[in-house]
Amino acid sequence: MTSSSQLPRQLVLGITGASGAAYALRLLNLLLENPIHIHLVVSDYGKRLLAEEASITTLEPDQFITNHSGSPLPGTLTIHPNKDVGAVIATGSHIHQGMVILPCSSTTMGALASGSGSNLLTRAAMVTLKERRPLIICHREMPLSLIDIENMRTLTLAGATICPPNPGLYLNPKTIQDIIDFTVGKVLDLLNVPHTLATRWHP
Repeated sequence: MTSSSQLPRQLVLGITGASGAAYALRLLNLLLENPIHIHLVVSDYGKRLLAEEASITTLEPDQFITNHSGSPLPGTLTIHPNKDVGAVIATGSHIHQGMVILPCSSTTMGALASGSGSNLLTRAAMVTLKERRPLIICHREMPLSLIDIENMRTLTLAGATICPPNPGLYLNPKTIQDIIDFTVGKVLDLLNVPHTLATRWHP
């Protein structure tokens, strides 16, 4: 029998309808450069987001993966339908090492704060919380209503990490990609995934 410590590292990535497809795609591709199995789930509005911001119209691995090296990537990817609440990531008996929702809409954040797991994305996030695994919520919308703030407070008390995609201008970003990489690097740090992105200030 294989122990949980011998299983390959697994992470869950959720994509919702808040603007910011570029963040999610950059994170996914950098994760796949490591020996990690990624479980991807996209909400209905997340599908619209990917179509409008990244011209991704079908949820197929080759639509998401950008491999410039030409060599096989060490990571692997499984895409789960959001309606499949019976998928492996919907149960706490399936071991993974954390979940990221990037970008996370106010609607999804509100569902999580109220304990509503009506689809796979929210159910997987709720399971992540109850199993005391890292849940990183990258809420992108602004300005914040009091409802958003209270939902953030509730989720923080429940163990989630709220990680808004705010750029670190102290690094003097020159391109949009620099700004995207700052947020993605922060998320990778929270997941303890090594990277070489510029996210740290050196006086």
